[in-house]
Amino acid sequence: MLQKSITIIGPTASGKSDMAISIAKKFNGEIISADSRQIHRYLDIGTGKEPGRITNNSSRGKYTQLAYISGNISHYMIDIIQPNTVYNVAKFVKKATNIRNDIWNRNKLPIVAGGTMFWAQVLLEGATFPSVKPNPALRNKLQNKTPQQLFKRLQKLDPVFAKKIDKNNPVRLIRAIEIATELGSIPKPITNKIDSDNHLIIAVSHPRTVLFNKIEKRMDKWFDNGIFEEIKNAHYKLNVPWSRLEGFGLEYKWCTKYVRGQISFEKMRENTIRDLKKYARRQETWIKRWERQGANIYHITKEENAIKICTNFL
Repeated sequence: MLQKSITIIGPTASGKSDMAISIAKKFNGEIISADSRQIHRYLDIGTGKEPGRITNNSSRGKYTQLAYISGNISHYMIDIIQPNTVYNVAKFVKKATNIRNDIWNRNKLPIVAGGTMFWAQVLLEGATFPSVKPNPALRNKLQNKTPQQLFKRLQKLDPVFAKKIDKNNPVRLIRAIEIATELGSIPKPITNKIDSDNHLIIAVSHPRTVLFNKIEKRMDKWFDNGIFEEIKNAHYKLNVPWSRLEGFGLEYKWCTKYVRGQISFEKMRENTIRDLKKYARRQETWIKRWERQGANIYHITKEENAIKICTNFL
């Protein structure tokens, strides 16, 4: 097991978290969350966090002392920053690399799982990024602009990179504009080839009809679990701006508009379902592109099949 890892990716609502926990229980593993939203505290329902609690145990190691325990498994990179704090892939790779080393040092198996698949990719490939410091003045100018306005600005700065980004995510758009403004364009990260003997990649894949049904069921569960109250609490008690809440993903975008009285419940639900299905299709396309780039990915639907592949790998 030493220096081996398993990465679990897949579209939204595919069941990555449950599969990761099952594999961790079976193979003495701990989970590193690769999710750009679950790192934020107080945003639980719309980000799809599994129920859990933060623990503090110095015996785990310097970088794994704090862990989010869910399903009796230690998770890392969950609930580590406040909702208004900006985080990026470079920070994730640095911190997650140290966490992974801590897990290896305790003879456990690191399992990377999450919906921000680009984060998982750069962690596996050991990618390095240009060092561009935040530009507070530029961010202040951009923070009140709509995603459409931000996307048009990015298109002028770097039309090639603009084709790859989520044009509905203002946080990522602003950071991309920041880098492109500083460097003239956004350079590709320097990556290394993935060692498939030591790093296994599993994609949780379902037929479209099954996946879309899962998306709708999960979305209706948010309403029962209190996503509207979560959004109100974030804005009125934690001072998270409406614009930032809408930028936390499609789950929050339309629900926030509903909370603000800008859209009906029926229209909110319709728009969310429509956009989440589009997003799932884009995630599937992203996985295929990673495969074309040379990644060896096992597509799995059933947990027992994943266990067999992991057994052979380990």
